[in-house]
Amino acid sequence: MGIRTGAVGAGLAVIALLAVGCTDRSKTTDPEVDQNPGPSDGNGVPSELPPVPSADASTPPTSTPDEDAGTAPDAGEPQDAGTAPDAGEPQDAGTAPDAGTPPDAGPWPVDAVLNYTQSFGVGTPRSVGLDEGLNFWLLDGDRIGVLRPGDTAPTWTRGIGQARLPFGWDSLAIDSTVICGGEAGRAYVGYLAPEMQRAEGISQRTYIPGPGEANYTPERYAEYQKGDLDAVRLQSDGSVVLEEHIWRSTGVSNGGKRIGIHNTNDFHYEEDRSILNCARVTRGPYRGDLYITTNHGVTRIQGLTYNSHRHPGWYLITTNPDGTLAESLQCPPMYGLGIARNGDVLVANEQMLGVLVPSAKLEEWDRENTWAGPTPWRFKGFNEVINGQASDDYWRAFEQTTSGRYYLGSEEFGVWAMTPKSRTTGNWSKLSGLPTSHILALKATDDGALYIGTDGAGLWRLEPDGTTLTQVQLVSGQRVLQLVYEPTVTPSMLLVLTDQGLTVLRGP
Repeated sequence: MGIRTGAVGAGLAVIALLAVGCTDRSKTTDPEVDQNPGPSDGNGVPSELPPVPSADASTPPTSTPDEDAGTAPDAGEPQDAGTAPDAGEPQDAGTAPDAGTPPDAGPWPVDAVLNYTQSFGVGTPRSVGLDEGLNFWLLDGDRIGVLRPGDTAPTWTRGIGQARLPFGWDSLAIDSTVICGGEAGRAYVGYLAPEMQRAEGISQRTYIPGPGEANYTPERYAEYQKGDLDAVRLQSDGSVVLEEHIWRSTGVSNGGKRIGIHNTNDFHYEEDRSILNCARVTRGPYRGDLYITTNHGVTRIQGLTYNSHRHPGWYLITTNPDGTLAESLQCPPMYGLGIARNGDVLVANEQMLGVLVPSAKLEEWDRENTWAGPTPWRFKGFNEVINGQASDDYWRAFEQTTSGRYYLGSEEFGVWAMTPKSRTTGNWSKLSGLPTSHILALKATDDGALYIGTDGAGLWRLEPDGTTLTQVQLVSGQRVLQLVYEPTVTPSMLLVLTDQGLTVLRGP
């Protein structure tokens, strides 16, 4: 994007068994007591606290790690065997894969900067997306809007899918979160759900017995239906209908059960409940795939079928009263999500980040084997420059520019550039020159730039040299909520959603 118009220069007490999984947790800082961070781990089964307060509390709780114990169906991964060879340079972002048909300008105005809130009356939605047909999808609470090519204003539909009942703790969802386009005429809508609660006779907080199994209750089984993701469809009159509440898993454990998104390897574990981010793959052999990040990990979706989940994680090792060691897998909520030009999936939870290499088969997404296997980690580590492994880095965005350099945006600690030294460690440097350290969004564009969405200081552009910063002043709003990039048209489109509405940048 060559937009320069109007720019100016610039002791946790834990009793758990190995591979039990992710813990009940709130945001953490380095504790004063001695801890021994164990090996990083990939997938686990049990869960941690979603980024919402518990249903019986008026303020977000401060919780300690889970005390669940037992043998989880997913035992994680082998211990890190050390530095992988030939890992000293970042993976070259290279040239984007050939998508076949040369792009054209598409159906929308090609103005370098255009305020869609003013020009098309889209208002101030919470989230925005584009589908393969270049329809704009807008999310505003319980309303879904669609702005089709040729429309002068969006058509809004209220109260479908998880929003068919009023939002609330005892309802299908607490609130809506994000929207992403899919194939032409389809979008996906994410929702927020409360954390799972413990139940008598069930050791794992996120475990839900099925009908006929010990400790089954209809009330607990109904928890499957809360939060998660809807697929919705555009109608000829511009309205929207529910296509399906996503439930089709690649795992045989699912057995055709229409119970929303849950662990693919074992349906009993209801871990992915709150959808925090989403991204559609816009080019390459996996164009059209959707990735969502949740309170637990990252899920891959093709059409109406999903595979859940993957996440970077690490083991917290503590000492039990009897002197034995206890280990619990830490996997906090995941907000950071990006798709590299080569198709790698970039994810960052509150403490760790990872780069995954997807395979052609959806059923292989959750097969964890660290550096090997069908879906290996290219990188998995944390930023030791900010703080220790046990402290939150508040990552909200993760991108890779055409130079191959990775950038992460933190809600508290600014923008950080990273080039890998190995598969688990990197060279980290904080980007200087921004007026704030509160970052909500990043987006790399095909001209080598990085756009930076701040919380309180508007939109900024980092030039391909990795040093020069300019503020994009013609974008209204100081709080940038979301950045969506559409490279399939020329000039490309960058959707900038702020507290003042939607602006679209076109270029080059």
